[in-house]
Amino acid sequence: MDLDAFVAAHRDEWDRLERLVRRRGRLTGPEADELVALYRAASTHLSTLRSAAPDPVLLGRLSALVARARTAIAGAHDPGWRDVVHFLTVGFPAAVYLNRRWWIGAALAFAVVSVAVAWWVAANPAVQASIGAPEQIRQLVEHDFEDYYSANPAGSFAARVWVNNAWVAAACLALGVFLGIPVVYVLWMNAVNVAASAGLMAAAGRLDVFFGLITPHGLLELTAVFVAAGAGLRLGWTVVDPGPRGRGEALAETGRATLGMALGLACVLLVSGVIEAFVTPSGLPTWARIAIGVLAEALFLAYVWVYGRRAVLAGEVGDIARDARADTLPVAG
Repeated sequence: MDLDAFVAAHRDEWDRLERLVRRRGRLTGPEADELVALYRAASTHLSTLRSAAPDPVLLGRLSALVARARTAIAGAHDPGWRDVVHFLTVGFPAAVYLNRRWWIGAALAFAVVSVAVAWWVAANPAVQASIGAPEQIRQLVEHDFEDYYSANPAGSFAARVWVNNAWVAAACLALGVFLGIPVVYVLWMNAVNVAASAGLMAAAGRLDVFFGLITPHGLLELTAVFVAAGAGLRLGWTVVDPGPRGRGEALAETGRATLGMALGLACVLLVSGVIEAFVTPSGLPTWARIAIGVLAEALFLAYVWVYGRRAVLAGEVGDIARDARADTLPVAG
């Protein structure tokens, strides 16, 4: 393609489109029709340039012009409560439901590794000695593990736990594109940390205390981490096997759905953080604290299966709304 000739042939159309966009609130009927026609032509020109002559300066100018023209025609999108409700009842649960095989698999692998490492720690004094001195371990199992949940004011503790867990989930979501390897590492480190504490508590005969403290918030918290890890692993697998779609298109669709889950998971982790700060260290009986954790977990799973399954059966894929995605127009080179 002769880029200079192409620009010379269509510059007048682009300039006219820009003038119409600037006057979008004062257009006559014929001018509005002309705006639509010039927008369609400019979209085709942009697609042609992207495929045949990727000049970054020209592409940037024409992309901005096409975007402004689209806004002038369709009107600016005004997000409101309808979008929030749609995300919470359709988009987020659909994305979680679609990823269910990945995050359930991650949960099972986590459980297997945790049980194996916990048993190894509990059954081997040499392993316990490598973790810490006898006095340090005694302090941990008799005081520190339990005191951790009540050592700070509940409000600040909830905020700190929420931020920390949100970072873990975000890391799983964002780093999955690197073939899922960082996600496996994050899961492994969390499994080892949980299992080491469980093994030490079991060796000291305090496994009931461990589960009494970890279960109320841990069920929902770990489920959120598993969901994030599953989404990250699925994103990593998309790099390897995009399926019938092009790799770029597959990564764009899966990536948008994956990163869009961050907001929903932040809400889930906020709930688990509140439980960890206010319920776990409370004076409630152990059975009552565990019951609250089980109830929160059951409600989340029911939410995903009811709303998510219904949305997926209706054709939802967890991506952003179709009219908010970039237009794709095939053009012969």
